[in-house]
Amino acid sequence: MKAARKVIMVKVQVKTILKMTVNGEPVEVAVDPTWTLLRVIREELGLTGTKEGCGIGDCGACTVLMEGKPVNSCLVLALQAEGKEVRTVEGLGTEENLDPLQESFIKYGAVQCGFCTPGMLISARALLDKNPHPTTEEIKVAISGNLCRCTGYVKIIQAIQQAAQQG
Repeated sequence: MKAARKVIMVKVQVKTILKMTVNGEPVEVAVDPTWTLLRVIREELGLTGTKEGCGIGDCGACTVLMEGKPVNSCLVLALQAEGKEVRTVEGLGTEENLDPLQESFIKYGAVQCGFCTPGMLISARALLDKNPHPTTEEIKVAISGNLCRCTGYVKIIQAIQQAAQQG
């Protein structure tokens, strides 16, 4: 009788260096090829303004700008951001100098629990960068990928309209 062989499987994690620009700063981070951009932003770079909501691209809480376009960072593999410009909510403004959208969200009470706010701000910034004077319908379309469970969207739309008027 032959003795049974025991096979031990070892998972080897091979990381790749990801180079991208985040909020205007060049970064290099070792990433597992299976990691999402959201994971890298939150866990490796410590930028926790970008939220993880559903994890399947439905809620928009993880929205960031990649090359100026809004993307659900939970659906983007980190390595897809190689050499690209990524902007998170932390890159919109500073405590001393808020982005007009941030000021307007505060003024109009568009921030309730705050969970959706970073994604809403990023989607609205993408819209205003592309179209500085959007119609109400264009605003609704731009934020349609962002779910808010606290408001009826009226204050959010008003805040975006006000920010657009300020230029």
